Amino acid sequence: MTTFAPGCLLVTGGAGFIGSNFVRWVLANQPDLTVVNLDLLTYAGNVESLADVEERHGRNGDGRYHFVRGDILDLGLVQGLLAGRTTPRPDAIAHLAAESHVDRSIMGPSVFVETNVKGTLTLLEACRGELTARPRPFRFLHVSTDEVYGSLGPYDAPFCETTPIACNSPYSASKAASDMLVRAYVETFGLPALITRCSNNYGPYQFPEKLIPLMITRALRDEPLPVYGDGMNVRDWLYVDDHAEALWRVLVAGAVGTVYNIGGESEIPNLELVRRLLGLLGKPDSLIRFVADRPGHDRRYAMDIGRIRSSLGWAPRRDFAAGLAATVEWYLSHRTWWERVLSEAYRTAAAMYLAER
Repeated sequence: MTTFAPGCLLVTGGAGFIGSNFVRWVLANQPDLTVVNLDLLTYAGNVESLADVEERHGRNGDGRYHFVRGDILDLGLVQGLLAGRTTPRPDAIAHLAAESHVDRSIMGPSVFVETNVKGTLTLLEACRGELTARPRPFRFLHVSTDEVYGSLGPYDAPFCETTPIACNSPYSASKAASDMLVRAYVETFGLPALITRCSNNYGPYQFPEKLIPLMITRALRDEPLPVYGDGMNVRDWLYVDDHAEALWRVLVAGAVGTVYNIGGESEIPNLELVRRLLGLLGKPDSLIRFVADRPGHDRRYAMDIGRIRSSLGWAPRRDFAAGLAATVEWYLSHRTWWERVLSEAYRTAAAMYLAER
């Protein structure tokens, strides 16, 4: 198996939930790697999520971590980073910067097109120019979502990498468009890029508008837990550290131009998940409130991870029950972190969830 060995990795969106956990994981597991984190610090980006990383690996640590506040839409900035003008010159990009919340995309689709589509295009163009000017071994890893595949019925086979794209939300449409741009740059310009599509992530440092941290933080305050429709929408859950390991495996050993599904093989209806969280928190089911269903709400996601398992030897390590318990424990012991971001999350929740059926 051919292995690519980057010395410096540029991570976009590295202060977000998946991004911060990925940055932490690669620095802990790849002792010779330097990471440059480019993040605009919009509402879901939080440098506090990387305080330990900054202390251990920043300028007062071993010097392997560099944070740059900036926008992936800023072509000049991205070009400068790729050329190594102000930070070490990267030989790989892990592109995680994205607007990622379906409900927000329904409320305001345009920012999703700006960030997810135009932002990805900016990165691709910057990479093409950089590799033309200074050719070198390079990889571009584009992190996408299972939502581009649409919705499954209760007995349908899981999504595989050849499942047709069938987007049902502005968010998934914007991600599918960025996927297709990456594919086009591989085919047209020979850009050494790869695409991953993951199922729902969970774990530490997740912004409290997403399902699991929303339910945990509301339950801890004895507030109603909004559940869409009948609560029987099914999701496949992936622990964020397992995702980080999979991303690294694809980056260094994946085949250029290939799509890899990454899933946790842990399907569960939303209502059952909420009840499990209430049990772990010692809270009553009476906190559950059924609210009007979301427009275009996909009924079921499930991922076939046969390709990454067979070709790259990856499979999820974290048992879902253990991962969920560890996540609850993290939010219980990091109350200061999530209380600081709750004002934004609760304004969003008020706009999205409070229309009860």
